[in-house]
Amino acid sequence: MKNKTQLPDKFGYFGLFGGRYAPETLMELLMGLEKEFYKIKKDKTFRKEFEFYLKEYAGRPTNLYLAKRLSAHLKTLKIYLKREDLLHTGAHKINNTLGQIIVARRMGKTRIIAETGAGQHGVATATVAALFGLKCVVYMGSEDVRRQSLNVFRMKLLGAEVISVESGSKTLKDAMNEAVRDWVTNVQDTFYIIGSVAGFHPYPVMVRTFQSVIGQEARRQFLAQEKRLPDYLVACVGGGSNAMGLFHPFYNDRQVKMIGVEAAGHGIHTHAHSATLTKGQVGILHGSKSMLLQDKDGQVQIAHSVAAGLDYPGVGPEHSYYQSSGRAEYVSVDDKGAIEGLRLLSRTEGIIPALESAHAIYYLEKLAHRVKGKAFIIVCLSGRGDKDMNQISQWI
Repeated sequence: MKNKTQLPDKFGYFGLFGGRYAPETLMELLMGLEKEFYKIKKDKTFRKEFEFYLKEYAGRPTNLYLAKRLSAHLKTLKIYLKREDLLHTGAHKINNTLGQIIVARRMGKTRIIAETGAGQHGVATATVAALFGLKCVVYMGSEDVRRQSLNVFRMKLLGAEVISVESGSKTLKDAMNEAVRDWVTNVQDTFYIIGSVAGFHPYPVMVRTFQSVIGQEARRQFLAQEKRLPDYLVACVGGGSNAMGLFHPFYNDRQVKMIGVEAAGHGIHTHAHSATLTKGQVGILHGSKSMLLQDKDGQVQIAHSVAAGLDYPGVGPEHSYYQSSGRAEYVSVDDKGAIEGLRLLSRTEGIIPALESAHAIYYLEKLAHRVKGKAFIIVCLSGRGDKDMNQISQWI
């Protein structure tokens, strides 16, 4: 297996996955973005500016918190929570939007667009656009607008225009479709901030780079506290940015096992789930080759999850590579399990997680029965549950 530092290759592939499947009008723009990204990635002034905003504005470093009561409940696990929920805007998404908007400004772009599902990426994009005084448009499926009305209000309060998308499943996939159409039409002044490790090259590697601060911090913090590395990393996976942010800095630590938890929705044997790596096939969506939920004719299936941020029929190509190479394992938790995970963390630690993160919390119950002896775990708590209160109250 290749050393992780070599991937993606110069064409944007992680093994068989990735690439840049783009309309001609975007190809030159994407190649220019790739060149600019790799240039500024090595620029010390960029790194200094990015780190300044991560610390002074977003609130990094986040805590690596020992969840004593949750660990006692599960008996065989010693669980640390990487508290991305404590960041400004309430989730890990701010790490990436800060990085990308600095790139956008260096490229002279004056208009920002984004897609969003649960609304956290939309809020984070609207936040950084307000911070730097740039116009912002966020595309959001009308079903997610309904489910995440609080985040819609937050985006508008921050000065963003929120466009409700009525096509298809009216969720994240369709919001991304409309954002790409906008970008094709307005390439001169517009920068598209993609929220996950998906999409055309160089977005998967760019988002991974900005989110890797999660795993870099967690690795240092865990070594300082336990004088060893963890046995497992656990994180929810939709497109997969919070999971990749945690996983990537541990890639070469082969003794550390990685588990991504997808959304099984109503069950993986139904047609109402978002378990792309569990039940999908290789396909192309939003500019890259990856695992994809599709029917026998190759048409993209409608995904479902109680968590709007996991409601996506594709997944980042690097996760597909991790699965195919055996570096990471991917499992799934259904809607009911996610609600139970949310209850569990709320009642053992006084922390209400986002429904997305709650999938990972619930899976710990199953992991506790798998391990022999005592296992040390880091869970990425990708966001807080404030945004989900209306929806959760309908369940409970």
